[in-house]
Amino acid sequence: MRLLPVPSLPEIRLYAAHPGSGLRRLLEPDDGKYDRSAEPQPPYWAYAWAGGAVLARYILDRPSSVAGRRVLDLGAGSGLVAIAAAKAGASEVIAAEIDRNGIVALGLNAAANGVAMTIIGEDITNGPPPGVDLVLAGDVFYGRAVARRVIPFLDRCLGAGIDVMVGDPGRAWLPRRRLRLLGEYQVPDVGGNGGGEPKPSGVFAFVPKGAG
Repeated sequence: MRLLPVPSLPEIRLYAAHPGSGLRRLLEPDDGKYDRSAEPQPPYWAYAWAGGAVLARYILDRPSSVAGRRVLDLGAGSGLVAIAAAKAGASEVIAAEIDRNGIVALGLNAAANGVAMTIIGEDITNGPPPGVDLVLAGDVFYGRAVARRVIPFLDRCLGAGIDVMVGDPGRAWLPRRRLRLLGEYQVPDVGGNGGGEPKPSGVFAFVPKGAG
């Protein structure tokens, strides 16, 4: 992995994948010692995806959106959004990530950017709303199963008085009727969807049913 500035976010550096990273090995058996009871996770944490990038850019351009607030980065991946929130003055930053390699990446990326965050290494979407003021959700609507799990969690957060902001380039399972556009940027989807070319990506407020 190489520590590089994030495209469209030169304020932040991440340990990023490159052709020699050998990340494919994370998805393959290792000399017969692979634990088949644990499903291998694609290394999403090794890339800055468009939803996280647009959310981080919005936060850095509008620090008042997070300043002085307790913030959760849901499905944190590389920690890009959490790092942006910390840099913009959030009073506390929590990053939730279930991939064990992603958890390590979160710590490394936070240290590389000189910020502090609390890391939760488990799926919190089945539990109660977290003790925060704001949930940041970048790129969490990339599949039907994850969307069906995340939306009820975000509804519980709204019910507890927690604001929710979503960053997304328009993925298939984005609940558009539940979103109110806050801002739009051209950012590359450097994880591979779109070939890295800048594309319009939005930052939205997730709102209660019937309020979109």
